[in-house]
Amino acid sequence: MAETEPDILFRRGLEAFNAGDYYDAHEYWEDLWSEYQLPDRSLIQGLIQMAVGCFHITNDNLNGARGLFGKALPKLEAHQPTGRGLDVTRLATFVRRALEQVNTIETGAEFDWSLVPELEVTEVKEV
Repeated sequence: MAETEPDILFRRGLEAFNAGDYYDAHEYWEDLWSEYQLPDRSLIQGLIQMAVGCFHITNDNLNGARGLFGKALPKLEAHQPTGRGLDVTRLATFVRRALEQVNTIETGAEFDWSLVPELEVTEVKEV
């Protein structure tokens, strides 16, 4: 089956996030979120907010990161354990740990980037 435009945007967001291009990941997912009325919109919004939180850390905007991680967490938690083939529980755990960390560091250079999970689709489900 051929990939649809929403599938392509979702996949490109995953690829950008995994490459550390958090702003680009946000852009792909933002297009998906704003252009399509998907039943899992809040999951997509959580991914967007997670990506922007990571982006803020790269710019030493720890207040912005705190705000975005705080907004992303309940959206991701609502979609546990999985959504779109992603281990959403793992993503929520990352966001929780990232939020704890940005509350204790003074600059983005202190952030432990090894916490950031690779986003892998382990199952494909219709949305």
